[in-house]
Amino acid sequence: MATATKAKSQIKLQPLGERLVIRREESETTTAGGIVLPDSAKEKPARGTVVAIGTGKLLDDGTRSKSQLKAGDRVLFISYAGENVEIDDVEYLLMREDDILAVVE
Repeated sequence: MATATKAKSQIKLQPLGERLVIRREESETTTAGGIVLPDSAKEKPARGTVVAIGTGKLLDDGTRSKSQLKAGDRVLFISYAGENVEIDDVEYLLMREDDILAVVE
């Protein structure tokens, strides 16, 4: 179990249950043709890095399932998944493990 922290801040994010904390990757600033995109035209990428993992999904028998992910995994996720949380000018996403589509290796 890991927590998301920032060096200059005392704030910690520890997701609960089957939730994850993801740090979204930066979007591209130029197109393949060399055109510079303004912030309003950039699409937010649906990929990021797992920063922290919750305790796991609660099963019917009262036990918790172990997560398939670990802190540091690069993942692809559903575009509109999760809740945005900003800590010290860094944007994080809180989402369920079910919203993760794949691990990028």
